Amino acid sequence: MISRFLPSRLRRFLGEKVTTRPPSYQLLDQPSSLTPLLTALERVEEVSLDTEADNMYHYKTRVCLLQFLVERDVFLVDVLAPGLKLDPLWKALARKHLVMHGSDFDLRLLHDFCRFKPHSLFDTMLAAQLLGRARIGLASLLQDHFGVTLDKDGQKANWSKRPITPKLLDYASLDVWHLPALRDILSRELAKRGRTGWLEEQCRAQIASGFEGFSPATENDWRIGRSERFRDAGLTVLHEAWHWREAQAQRLDTPPFKVCGNSLLLKVAETAEAGGTEADILASVHLGKRHERIFPSLVAAVKAGLARDPKTLPRRPGRDPNHVSLSQAEIELQDRIKGDRDRVAKELEIEATLIANRSQLAQIARAPNKLDEILLPWQAGLLLAQPALSSF
Repeated sequence: MISRFLPSRLRRFLGEKVTTRPPSYQLLDQPSSLTPLLTALERVEEVSLDTEADNMYHYKTRVCLLQFLVERDVFLVDVLAPGLKLDPLWKALARKHLVMHGSDFDLRLLHDFCRFKPHSLFDTMLAAQLLGRARIGLASLLQDHFGVTLDKDGQKANWSKRPITPKLLDYASLDVWHLPALRDILSRELAKRGRTGWLEEQCRAQIASGFEGFSPATENDWRIGRSERFRDAGLTVLHEAWHWREAQAQRLDTPPFKVCGNSLLLKVAETAEAGGTEADILASVHLGKRHERIFPSLVAAVKAGLARDPKTLPRRPGRDPNHVSLSQAEIELQDRIKGDRDRVAKELEIEATLIANRSQLAQIARAPNKLDEILLPWQAGLLLAQPALSSF
């Protein structure tokens, strides 16, 4: 039988009918049900992995489901199942090479969940970026190469709801089923263009950043948008309104954006900064019927903000040395480096920010001798070969 991992176009050429039906899977949701997965992991060096979380439905994000493809067997691990001990799984998985797509969020999530750090990684999204693909989402790549259409409902599903529907389990299994074949396709293209080493560097960097987890909360997280333009009542009202939203989100166990968006908080702050009264501020608020019952608590937050002295707010963080204004000479060097970067990116047919983003350009202009500390070797090599940095 022709391998189901071959690209759909090739399989059609070879005469095999292409199917988009989801693969069969084993749902592991009982205390002793991990044994088949652990046994399968003992036989392999590589595993395809994906995760599903509930960040769209709860205040604190949780890992809800793990999807594994081990050789040709799909295992779906219900992380929320009572009595399921995952320590042996993390120990076994830490020795494996992983194939993932868009692994940044997943790795940070797993780090915060259990301090997991993979041994090595092939990220198909990073590979697609380095190949200059216009469409790098998993759904787009599966459609392009295998004629598979993922159900968009799965991207917005409540993965913490139990039982998980068969439709969602099918969606979850498809997330990993085609990853080895997609990896093979992208690997061949990377090798053809001499970019295999680039991806290896990117993946090592992804593992390192993932192991940092998500940024911890700070006392200045309320400084959203362009809050620096506020000086008086706008700051104090924003501070109180932002903390009101956090408290309500935590109480309701819902993401803060489902209480209200940043645009509403900033509108409240702008009205206060312009000298608006409590009535003026609250007149601009429309929470919708769902949150009418929490309106009185917002009224209290606005009152507290108007009564607060801005000098009592947490102090703004000290100036980051990487954001100190550039000198005129440094600005001119930055412009030359940017010109080189953009030209090289166009020749390579990749996004220019893959070589160096805006912040990195400024850092390089300020300290070109620290180029190797700012960029990965493949990125630094491209820029060093250009006129702007040839003398450094």
